Amino acid sequence: MTVKKPNEILISRTKRVEDYVLDVIVMFNQGYDEVELKGVGNSIYKAVEVYNQLKDRLGDGIILEKADIGSEVKDRRRISYISIKLKRVY
Repeated sequence: MTVKKPNEILISRTKRVEDYVLDVIVMFNQGYDEVELKGVGNSIYKAVEVYNQLKDRLGDGIILEKADIGSEVKDRRRISYISIKLKRVY
């Protein structure tokens, strides 16, 4: 994975799912048309949960544009990740 972009949210274990949902909604209200969620390691499930809650709240207001899964090597260990790209529909 590369350097964090302005429309990217890195999911960690410290924040609640509801906080990330609110962050995405705020980014859409600030004018971003696309937001990318990235979950790494044990936070993959939380990234998927954020997407599911957004879909429940916004319904057809967002679409899943792209979802990537893979792994990268950090400190000689292979770590899995998921990248979920959401697009706002007007």
